[in-house]
Amino acid sequence: MNHAQKAEIFNKNEAKVNWHDKALWYVREKRDNAAHGVKGWEQLRDLASGIKAHVLSNLDELLIEFETNAQKNGITVHWASNAEEHNKIINTILTEKNAKKVVKSKSMLTEECHLNPYLESKGFEVVDTDLGEYIVQIAKETPSHIVLPAIHKTKEEVDTLFQEHLGTKPSNGNPEYLTNEARKHLRTKFLTADVAITGVNFAIAETGGFVVCTNEGNADMGAHLAKTHIACMGIEKLIPKEAHLGVFLRLLARSATGQPITTYSSHFNKPSEGSEMHIVIVDNGRTEQLSREDFRSSLHCIRCGACMNTCPIYRRSGGHSYDATIPGPIGSILSPGKDLTKHSSLPFASTLCGSCSNVCPVKINIHEQLYKWRQIITKDIEQPVVKKTILKMTGKVFSKPKFYGLAGRSVRFMLKYAPRFLVYSKLNAWGKARELPQIKNGNFDQWYKEKRSK
Repeated sequence: MNHAQKAEIFNKNEAKVNWHDKALWYVREKRDNAAHGVKGWEQLRDLASGIKAHVLSNLDELLIEFETNAQKNGITVHWASNAEEHNKIINTILTEKNAKKVVKSKSMLTEECHLNPYLESKGFEVVDTDLGEYIVQIAKETPSHIVLPAIHKTKEEVDTLFQEHLGTKPSNGNPEYLTNEARKHLRTKFLTADVAITGVNFAIAETGGFVVCTNEGNADMGAHLAKTHIACMGIEKLIPKEAHLGVFLRLLARSATGQPITTYSSHFNKPSEGSEMHIVIVDNGRTEQLSREDFRSSLHCIRCGACMNTCPIYRRSGGHSYDATIPGPIGSILSPGKDLTKHSSLPFASTLCGSCSNVCPVKINIHEQLYKWRQIITKDIEQPVVKKTILKMTGKVFSKPKFYGLAGRSVRFMLKYAPRFLVYSKLNAWGKARELPQIKNGNFDQWYKEKRSK
C-alpha cells in the first residue's frame, strides 16, 4: 500500500487522529517558544548549516581524523558499507564476548539496519531501554516518530499493553504508575546485560569522542554497567571540532521538544579500565545521497523531528503510514533515494507549505527537495492513467488565462447550484471529511480589478 492508503487506515479513528494532531502541535508550539527565547536563533541555524555543509565537503578527511583519534583513545573502530555489514560486525563482537543479553538505547540507525530482529534470530536477548522504544518493541511495532517513537499510542493503550506484558494493574493510563513499573522492569535488564548498544548524536573528529543525548539516562546506565559498549553512527554524524558542539546542543533539544537542552548530553571519549568500547561507522546509502547535488543537504539532518511536529500531513496520517524508518518530511526525502519505486508516494505526502523548512534547525530546504523528487518520480515511475490525464488537463488550463477563467466560473457555478450528491461524490476527496467553503460570486481577479478602479 502507498502512503495515502495507509493514511486512510489511520484516519478511520477520527478521535485518535485529532489527539495525535493536537499532541504534535503542542510540541511544535513548545519549539517556537524555546526558539524565540534564544537571541541570535537564526544565526545559530545558519552556523549549524554551514558546519554541516563543511563536513559533507570534507567527509573523507574528517572520517579518517575521527578514526585516528578514536583509536588513540582506545576505541575500536569498525566500518560498514551497508546494513548487513553493520549487523554482522555487531554479531561478531557479541559472539566474541560470549554475550547473551543486550540493552540498547534509542538509535534510528539500528532501526534502519533492522538490528533487533537480526540479533534475536541469532539467539540474543535485545531490550530497548528508551521508554517509547520499549513500548513499541513489546507491541511488536516500529517507531512512528524519531524522537517520540510511541506518540501514536494513547496512555490507555500503553496501560493495556503493560498489563499484558509486565503484569501491571489497570491504572486508567496513569503515566507515573506506568513509568515506575517500566523502570522496575528495565532495571533488572540493565544489571544483567553483557553489552550495551547506543546511537551517536554527534561524533567529534578533533577528539575521536562522541556525544549521546537522552532524557532518561538510559544510554549512560547501559554503557556504564556493561563491560562492552558498542556505538553505531552514520557517516554524516560528524562535526569537526568540540567547539562546534555547543551550536548543535543549543538547537537540538529546543527544536525537538522545546527543552533548553537534553537532560543528559553524555560524552564518551574512551573506555573505562577493564571495559571495551567499539564504534561502528555506517554508510548504507549515505554516500549515494551525498552524490545527488539536489539532495545532499538532507544529510545535514540532526534527527530532531521538528519537521514532523509541524507537518499537517504527518500529524494527521501517522508515522506508520510512511512505511519507512524515518517518516515525515525528512524521511520523504531520504527514503526515495534508497528505493524510488517503494517510496514513490512519499514526496507527494506534502502540501509543499514550507513549514518543515521553516523549523529545520540546520536549514534543510525540505519542501524544495520534495518538489524535486516529484519531478524525478513523474519522469521515471509510471503514473496512473487517471493522474496523468488530470495533470495534463490541469497544465493546459493553468497555461491559458482564458481557460483558467472559464474553468473557475464553471466550478463556482457547479458548487453553488449542483445537487449535493454530485459535489460530494467519490471524485471529491476534499469533501470526505469537511464541508467546502461557501461559494460567492466573482473571483480574486475581478475583486482586484474593482479595487484598483476605485
